[in-house]
Amino acid sequence: MSSAAVIPPGGTWFDTMKKSFADVPIDTANDNGIATTEFLEAAESLTTLFDVLGSKAFLPVKSDLLGNIKKLNDRQLAAPAESETLQQLVLNELKTKKHTATEGLLWLVRGLDFTAQSLRHNIDNSSSELSTSFREAYGSTLKPHHSMFIKPIFSAAMSATPYRKDFYAKLGTDPAQVNAALEREVAALEKVVTILKSFQERKEAKW
Repeated sequence: MSSAAVIPPGGTWFDTMKKSFADVPIDTANDNGIATTEFLEAAESLTTLFDVLGSKAFLPVKSDLLGNIKKLNDRQLAAPAESETLQQLVLNELKTKKHTATEGLLWLVRGLDFTAQSLRHNIDNSSSELSTSFREAYGSTLKPHHSMFIKPIFSAAMSATPYRKDFYAKLGTDPAQVNAALEREVAALEKVVTILKSFQERKEAKW
């Protein structure tokens, strides 16, 4: 894994993100369209959180997310005018009878949902260790969709999380600042995930 990003003085780890989910444009007037470029930048930025967790056991988790980000990026590059929002990207790709990026988004949303639920559980349960939060979130997001071969790999990652106090210390020196930044990012991520899950339930978004 790459080394964790250097936190600026007086800041938190979240200041090292290239793009925050809080800064991803959502076009509420047009089907809650989520801007593709900013979303992919934010998703890629968030994968570096698994570097902070510090175990090689998280490599498959991070690799899975990055692989799905690439599928969406490839489709956007191939048809930029039809991919300004994620919803447009999916609907236009499905018109071509292909679903590589659409399937990539499905799995990416599951991965982001897992990340959001893990962090939300940990925020809301101040005495919970990360392993508990991650394991619980895995059970309700990714695990039902994983094969018997993949489950042990991800389960190993859930057990490899650092102690809560060590993880939060890596996010910044001021606990109040860290908690505020974490809450902001998770709330923004949850909003995006909710919009995308709702969209993916629609008949026209399926293949």
